[in-house]
Amino acid sequence: MQTTGSIRKDVIDSLRAIPLFGRVSEVDLEELAQHLIERRFPKNATVVEEGLPGDYMYVIREGRAKVTKASEDGREKIMNFLEAGAFFGDMALLGDETRSASVKTLEESVLLALSRRDFIDLLRQSPDLSLAVIEELANRLRETNEQARSLSFQGVEERTRNLFDRIARDEDAAPGQRITPALTHQQIADMVGTSRETVTRAIKQLKGSGWLSQEGKRYVIPAEGA
Repeated sequence: MQTTGSIRKDVIDSLRAIPLFGRVSEVDLEELAQHLIERRFPKNATVVEEGLPGDYMYVIREGRAKVTKASEDGREKIMNFLEAGAFFGDMALLGDETRSASVKTLEESVLLALSRRDFIDLLRQSPDLSLAVIEELANRLRETNEQARSLSFQGVEERTRNLFDRIARDEDAAPGQRITPALTHQQIADMVGTSRETVTRAIKQLKGSGWLSQEGKRYVIPAEGA
């Protein structure tokens, strides 16, 4: 573990590439970097746990993670996937509340951690950073509203297709294709708000149309624009 005072300049360059910090001034960015702590996590590590107090927010510098909640029967329900550049854990810091969900790494990951005290101080000092956080929270609200709208007005096949389109990436995929993380039918059903049996039928229809194929528990779709 090391503070950013000793982290190489490439960490600050990484911050510049993260959309959240894209409009933050150079001075504020360097101030932010001084308070960050670099933490490395192995695959399948729990970074934050639902129901526990939150003392840090995190930015994914390298790697990938999933956001999960425990269902009433104790199952792990996947809520979202997070790529490099995403941040999480901020809501518990802003509201002084317990974690609303768990975040677990999908691969070996490098995260940049910021404490509650430093986070609040930086928001007070930097209008640019405060505005960037507000805009990101607004984006999340729009995404939540869009997901609620899709549950109300879209059929299961369309919701399943939209889910794959949102979470698939081109890394590890053949040219002209994108591939999702490994998912069970039950996890897909949880994410699109329906039963496992209905999702199974929707996946069969998408495969029948030629749009979807499968490699183990991962799903393959065309690249964007293909």
